[in-house]
Amino acid sequence: MATTTPRPFPNHLIKKGEADAALVRAVQTALKGHGYGPFTAGLFDAQMVAVVKVFQTQNVDSQGNALVVDGEIGRFTWGALFGVAAATEVPAPSSPLALQALGVAASQIGQMEVPLGSNRGPMVDHYLTVTGVPLTGSPDTRAWCMAFVYWAFHQAAVHLGTPNVVPRTAGCLDHWGRARFVPGVVRITGAEALADISLVKPGQVFICDFGHGLGHAGIVERVLPDGRLVTVEGNTNNDGSRSGVGVFRLERRKLSDKLLKGLVDYSAS
Repeated sequence: MATTTPRPFPNHLIKKGEADAALVRAVQTALKGHGYGPFTAGLFDAQMVAVVKVFQTQNVDSQGNALVVDGEIGRFTWGALFGVAAATEVPAPSSPLALQALGVAASQIGQMEVPLGSNRGPMVDHYLTVTGVPLTGSPDTRAWCMAFVYWAFHQAAVHLGTPNVVPRTAGCLDHWGRARFVPGVVRITGAEALADISLVKPGQVFICDFGHGLGHAGIVERVLPDGRLVTVEGNTNNDGSRSGVGVFRLERRKLSDKLLKGLVDYSAS
């Protein structure tokens, strides 16, 4: 089987109807090198969609995880075809608030619930209290991932002597909904971020939607060469749980994850 040379992802989703024939031919050449075909040269048509789906079914990403079988060439399928090239340069936040909040969040890595599984503890109680969440009731009423994010921005705003524009809520999906009313805030859907990784910036808040009103949130630190997000998250664990026991730095979130509702960018607010 032929080998392919790592090359940078073009920062947009390559799919049926792609207008850049040279780009399509490059993908077709890589697919042929892996033993897949046939194609009409330079044309991303239904036949090529079918071939790409077969490739996705039979291959994995750089971390050994299954590819999404959708017949489209996103960052992870690209990486499986070409190898992982140098990362796209990700701009720093233009807002001191976002950068400071990221630093505050990172300073909490290793904080754990006391006792584990209680959604309580000296620092966890502080995250919840600042966000207005009562410390009474069952652990299920004290999910604190979004409270941790709010607390980080609150601490950053106090340090900088600026208003905290982040909505005061412990609800992940409530945060997503209310953020659209904050002047200057940009909401980026998961699909938009997957299509153009240059939209992703450190200090953005990511929101996952698990359905039935359940969600998860954290703060983006950076993007790895293969497109995975490095994040700082509370109420999680090393497996990326939405109901874990501490604050962790994770490298598990993928822009192709269908659970990723989007990113909230406060850098211009």
